Amino acid sequence: MSDLDPSIHQPVRLQVMAALTALPDDAQMEFVALRKMLELTDGNLSVHLRKLEQEGYVRVEKVFVGRKPRTFIAATPEGRKAFDDHVQSLKRIIGE
Repeated sequence: MSDLDPSIHQPVRLQVMAALTALPDDAQMEFVALRKMLELTDGNLSVHLRKLEQEGYVRVEKVFVGRKPRTFIAATPEGRKAFDDHVQSLKRIIGE
């Protein structure tokens, strides 16, 4: 089980990475949409995004649209690879 990435293996972070890597490579998701999809609080999602960002797995971009702040999140190429490696490790464990 040592092949599993502890930064991704945590259930919320696994869901975040699954949602983001399902997007096309150059796509991003708005924080609010991701929060609603995963049914999390702002604070809970923020903590997990911070950890993934520290690992270099996600990119967080804060912008103003008009006068309203908006936050967009995207999986980085490193994050996509780490998630794919993690999924492959899970498949090996279950014998797939």
